[in-house]
Amino acid sequence: MKAAPQMQARLLELLAIDTRLDQLDHRIRTLPELVDIARMEGEAADLEAEVVRAQTVLSDLEREVARAEAAVQQVRDRTERNQKRLDSGAGSAKDLQGMQHELQSLARRQTVLEDEELEVMERVEEAQGEADEARLRLSGHATRLEELRAARDEKTATTTAEREEVAGGRDAVVADLSEELLALYERVRAHSGSGAAALVQRRCDGCRLELNAVDLSRIRSADEDEVLRCEECGRILVRTAESGL
Repeated sequence: MKAAPQMQARLLELLAIDTRLDQLDHRIRTLPELVDIARMEGEAADLEAEVVRAQTVLSDLEREVARAEAAVQQVRDRTERNQKRLDSGAGSAKDLQGMQHELQSLARRQTVLEDEELEVMERVEEAQGEADEARLRLSGHATRLEELRAARDEKTATTTAEREEVAGGRDAVVADLSEELLALYERVRAHSGSGAAALVQRRCDGCRLELNAVDLSRIRSADEDEVLRCEECGRILVRTAESGL
C-alpha cells in the first residue's frame, strides 16, 4: 500500500485524537461518583425496608396501647358502676360485702393494667424514636444520592461536550486519508487498541519494542510513501525526524 508522507503523518494526528477520545470515554465510565451511586442505590432498599420495619413495630405497639387503654377503661367503668351501687346501699349486706371485695379486686386489676399500659407507652416512645431515626437516615441517604447523581450528570455533560469537540476535529483529519489507509488503520485499531504508532529512536511507540536490525534495514530502504507495519504489534509505523534511521 502506498500513501504520501503527509497522509501518513496525518495518522499520528488521528492517533492523538483517538487516544484523547478513549481517555474521555474512560473518564465518563470511571467517574468516582459512579461507585458511590451504585453502592448507595444498593443500600436504598435496605434503608426503605428498615423504615417499614420500624413503622410496623410502632403501629403494632400503638394498637397494643389502644387495647391496654380499653382494658383499663373497662375496669374503671365497672369500678364506677359498682361504687355507685355500693354508695346507694341498695341490696343485702351479703351483696354489698361481695361488691366491696370486687372493688378491691378491680383496684388491683386496674393497677396491673395501668402498669402494663405505661410499659407499652414507654416502648411506643422508644419505637417512635427508632422510626424517626430510620426515616432520617433514609432522607439523608436520598439527599446524598441526589447530590452524587447531580455531580455525575454535570461531569458527564462537561466531558461529553469536550468529546464532541474532539470528535469534530477527527472528521477533518479522516477526510485527508484514503479509504484504503483509513480502513487499515481502523482494522489495526480494533485489534490493538491503536491503529498507528510513531517510530521514535528505532522503537515502535505503540508496543514500545525496539526494532531489530533487519526491520530497520527494510525501513531505511523503503520508499517514503510505502505504508510500513510494526512486525511485533502490527501497527502502522509512521517515520518521523526522531525515528533514528
